Amino acid sequence: MTRARPGSAWAGHVAMLAFSALIAGSFSLGVLIAPMADPAALSAVRFVLAAGVIGAAAFATTPVRRSALTAPWRYLVLGLLLSVYFVLMFEGLKTADPVSAAAVLTLTPAMAAGFGWLLLGQHLTRRIAMALAIGALGALWVIFRGNPGAALRFEIGPGEAIYFLGCVAHAAYTPMVRRLNRGEPALVFTFGTLLAGSGVLLLWGLAAIRQTDWSALPALFWIVMGYLVICATATSFVLLQFASLRLPASKVMAYTYLVPSWVILWQMALGSPHPPAIVIVGVGLTALALLLLLETGRDRPTR
Repeated sequence: MTRARPGSAWAGHVAMLAFSALIAGSFSLGVLIAPMADPAALSAVRFVLAAGVIGAAAFATTPVRRSALTAPWRYLVLGLLLSVYFVLMFEGLKTADPVSAAAVLTLTPAMAAGFGWLLLGQHLTRRIAMALAIGALGALWVIFRGNPGAALRFEIGPGEAIYFLGCVAHAAYTPMVRRLNRGEPALVFTFGTLLAGSGVLLLWGLAAIRQTDWSALPALFWIVMGYLVICATATSFVLLQFASLRLPASKVMAYTYLVPSWVILWQMALGSPHPPAIVIVGVGLTALALLLLLETGRDRPTR
C-alpha cells in the first residue's frame, strides 16, 4: 500500500482544485451529447482516445519500468470502477439536469470517507467531519439557490438515481488508487487504468459501438468529446491519481463540493441565466470547508 507522500499535500489540493473545475465542465457539456450515443459506446470512445493521449505523454516524459506491469489486475479493478462511473453518468445525464447531477456528486465525499476507512483504515477527525458537513451544506445551498422550499420539494429523478450508483463506484475508486499503487508515477498508473477501462468498455459496449453511425454525428459531438477526452478524462485522471497519493480519500473527494459552483459558472458561460446573489452564501460555505481541510497541523495521521 502506498502511503501519502510527505510535504506534498498542498500540491494535492491544487490538483483537486483544477480537477473540480474540469469535471464540472463534463456535466454542462456532457448533457449536450448524452442523447446522441449509447452511454457505453460514448464512454468506450472517450477511454480509448484518452488512453492514447496519456500513453503518448507517459512514454514521452516518464520512464515506464517493467515493475509497472506487476499485478495487472490492479488496473482492471480501477478501470472497471471508472467504467461503471462514466457509463452511469452519461445514462443519468439523458434525463438529469446538470446542476442536479452535481448535487448527487456531493454525496461522494462521505462515501469516499467510508471506503477510506474500510480499505485504508483512514479515520475522520472532528474537524474534517465538520468541514465535510459545511461543504455539503454549502453545495446544497448553491444547488437550491438558497431556497429552503426548493430543497424540501426536491425529488430524485431516474437520471439522478442512476448517477448515484455511478458515484458509489467513483467513491471506491479514490482510496483504491492508494491501496493498489506500488510507486508507479501518476501518468503510468493512469495509462494502465485507462487501458484496462478501454478493454472493459469495448467489451461492454461492442454491440452499441457497431450500431452507432459515427460519421453522422454532428460537429458538436466531436468538439465536446475532445474536451471530455483531453480535459475531463486524461488530465483529470492524472490530477485525481496525483492527489489520491498525497491526500486522504475524504479530502480528495471533498473537492466535489466545489463542482456545483463550477457547474453554475459553466452554465452561465453557455448562456444560462445569472444565479441570484444569495447563491454566493453557498459558495462561501464551500470555501470555508476547503479552508478547514487545508489546515493539516491538527490532523491525526491516517493509517
